[in-house]
Amino acid sequence: MDKKNTTSSSSSGKENLGLDSNGYSQLGAGGELHQIGGGEHPALTTNQGVGLSDNQNSLRANLRGPTLLEDFILREKITHFDHERIPERIVHARATGVHGFFELTASLKQYTTARILTEVGEKTPVFTRISTVVGGAGSIDTPRDVRGFAVKFYTKEGNWDLVGNNIPVFFIQDAIKFPDLVHAVKMEPDRGFPQSSSAHDTFWDFISLTPESMHMVMWIMSDRTLPRSLRMIEGFGVHSFRLINDAGKSTFVKFHWRPKLGLQSTIWDETVKISGADQDFHRRDMFEAIKAGNFPEWEFSVQLFTQEDADRFPFDHLDATKLIPEELVPLKVIGRMVLDRWPNNFFAETEQVAYCPSHVVPGIDFSNDPLLQGRLFSYLDTQLSRLGSPNFHQIPVNAPKCPFSNHQRDGHMQMAQPVGRVAYEPNSLSENSPREMPIKGFHSTVVAETGEKIRIRAESFADHYSQARQFYLSQTTYEQAHIASALVFELSKVEHVHVREAMVGHLLHIDNDLAKRVAAGLAFDKMPDAPKAAAPVQEMEPSPALQIIGKMKDTLIGRTIGILIADGSDGAVIKNIKKAAMDAGANVKIIAPKVGGTKLADGSMLAVDGQLAGTPSVLFDAVAVILSDKGAKALSTESAAIDFVRDAFGHLKALAVDKGGQALLKIANVGQDAGVVDTNDTNAFIAAAKTRQWDREKSIRTLA
Repeated sequence: MDKKNTTSSSSSGKENLGLDSNGYSQLGAGGELHQIGGGEHPALTTNQGVGLSDNQNSLRANLRGPTLLEDFILREKITHFDHERIPERIVHARATGVHGFFELTASLKQYTTARILTEVGEKTPVFTRISTVVGGAGSIDTPRDVRGFAVKFYTKEGNWDLVGNNIPVFFIQDAIKFPDLVHAVKMEPDRGFPQSSSAHDTFWDFISLTPESMHMVMWIMSDRTLPRSLRMIEGFGVHSFRLINDAGKSTFVKFHWRPKLGLQSTIWDETVKISGADQDFHRRDMFEAIKAGNFPEWEFSVQLFTQEDADRFPFDHLDATKLIPEELVPLKVIGRMVLDRWPNNFFAETEQVAYCPSHVVPGIDFSNDPLLQGRLFSYLDTQLSRLGSPNFHQIPVNAPKCPFSNHQRDGHMQMAQPVGRVAYEPNSLSENSPREMPIKGFHSTVVAETGEKIRIRAESFADHYSQARQFYLSQTTYEQAHIASALVFELSKVEHVHVREAMVGHLLHIDNDLAKRVAAGLAFDKMPDAPKAAAPVQEMEPSPALQIIGKMKDTLIGRTIGILIADGSDGAVIKNIKKAAMDAGANVKIIAPKVGGTKLADGSMLAVDGQLAGTPSVLFDAVAVILSDKGAKALSTESAAIDFVRDAFGHLKALAVDKGGQALLKIANVGQDAGVVDTNDTNAFIAAAKTRQWDREKSIRTLA
């Protein structure tokens, strides 16, 4: 049997005729079977049986023009997809939501009339929802996954929803492929697993046949998808948008969020163990930070460029699989966002909040990005399905904080009580009914669109490898090793050899050494052939801004230090380590075999924050081990204590140890390096705790 043809035979014979068990046709388009890729396949059709000539591109006004509303194929496909799950979100179901405010620090008045971007010093309420993509609402916080980063601004002119991710690019170029992407990455429908994981056949089969995804693959295989904290991720609007000034002039813009705490990720093995120790690790981290008054903060930046600038780019900015390097268009910081209030009720706010990219205010408009164009339709349609009513905007978390009025009436769950006989416009029967605002109302950008309406990608969208190569070559050697190892891990979960081979073939276009490392990790006898590239691979200058390690801040603010103690530990040493860590801005938690408290060497009792068996070192950024000889001996037969120090060392963390701590390290067969310091040298410990001991990794772990 052809490995790509999964059609099975049936004793009834109906399947051989293209009929289901009830005798209805499954083939469509005349019930024809077509020879495609060496096997017979039924024709791909709409739900009305209309055969599709192109399932890869939505219908545009011209090659780079806007998507047309008449594209019934796109609308049917997206609509069906949006309504597949009730009431949980199809994607981004697992989330953390927080209230806060946005403050503008630099005006963009010359570029836009949007008051939120022109009134310096104004504080605008926001609700931010950060989410994983693949898993359901009951999945874990820490899988290798993209994080959604959505912000609802309650502006004076209406709500503005900036709905993005913690990665500036996406898998696909056209919204018509979104259902296929999500169907591929979600748990496989015949078995219901894996949950919240991309490491399976259907995802990588789709990706191997979708070269435009290669840039995004580099990002998701990087440490960007293993964040240490939601407070330590970036956010991106992904698409190009437009700003419009009072003269009607349009300027393109891309939006960026930069965390004040800097970027930090975890190690893959650490991530896996965190998910077992605390499935709510990220949500709990955010909750505890806000409860303690350590409010997360992000800088808000923009990249501004004209059509003339865009024409000189070596890529098409309307292609959502591309980013604009900061070296090409620098970021301009214009504001900050502070998250300072946890929701009163998770369901009422975090679960019911509804974001739509189509929610913009006057002075902000859309580009012709075909992925964005599809999202403008899809998100509203999804909210109508998930929340069950066109009145979802009346739910408090969704309602504008400025006055709003129109002639829309009734509908399921209508909470307003309009008065009067008039529910239309124009009218002459009411002196105070809502009227349009020709001057101050929303205006779309005036753009001339000409050409033949067509269902095809522009040639400027054909380069699928250049920015993927740029991203990989921009990483530190440690991060490159992590990307290669992640690819080996994911592809090792793929059963079909031809899919693994196809992916390594794509990697040859990105970097030959990367392809060889992954091929070796998969035990290939020979390298597969690289597929023909649709466009030549360009050599782009590396962009250090794409790293994590190179951008980590030299700080312990927002980080947590764990101190392991037992009966007989030295209270003075504990106090010194705790003071040094807290003076550096870290949180400190005391861990002991029993949660009730521990008797110190001087006979006093010290309250502890966590029991050893339930509070492993994976929950901390660095650890100190302060033990008496007796305490070390007692813990030497405790596997949780052995794992505590062994994992801390294996996850490249700094360790401060006294004599008893050294004894435990020796029993656990933990080595010595610059990141293992004496508890008396608090300065050395604090310096080492601010980063990972990256040079340690090659001596303790085999990487691709």
